[in-house]
Amino acid sequence: MSWSVEGTYFEACNCLPICPCRQVGGRDGGRSTFGVCDFALSWWIRRGHAGDLDLTGRQVVMVGNYHDDEPGSPWTVALFIDDAADVDQQSVLAGIFLGRMGGTPSRNYGGAIHTVLGIRAADVTLDHERRHWRIRVDGRIEVAADTEIDVDETVACGIPGLDQPGQEVRATTLRADVEPLVWEWSDRCGFATKFVYRADPV
Repeated sequence: MSWSVEGTYFEACNCLPICPCRQVGGRDGGRSTFGVCDFALSWWIRRGHAGDLDLTGRQVVMVGNYHDDEPGSPWTVALFIDDAADVDQQSVLAGIFLGRMGGTPSRNYGGAIHTVLGIRAADVTLDHERRHWRIRVDGRIEVAADTEIDVDETVACGIPGLDQPGQEVRATTLRADVEPLVWEWSDRCGFATKFVYRADPV
């Protein structure tokens, strides 16, 4: 199936800013700050399709974690898709953002996903406006960031792609209650940029 999604991206994790996993000034990142990464990632599709299926406007959130010292640092994740999406949209979006439909997500991060705890339709509210970044999901996930981190060099993240440099931010709130992914952090790192994901050429 031919598909393409692009839009805005915002994430936060429990590392201290600047996240040591980032690429800064073209230099590759390394281990997470504390050896365990708790994260929430969000995508707002501004334009997208899969075949004839319109995906424009849909919102997707992934919450998860991994341990640096576990071989391969496999991810455990749960995926949330906004409940305005119909069944066909939900199915395709899950395939795209879990890396199961190949393309950019599969190359960027999909291979790291080892355990999927669930794929759920949910009340997802995103705000990707500058200095007012927010993720809210059904009262289970809450992320807030308002402050930009001044950096003299280009900062990029592998999830949206290193070809999409963006803005490192400071997250005041990072909370998840999605068993067994349960944590609450403050004053941690975040990142905002754009993303462009496409299917592999046929």
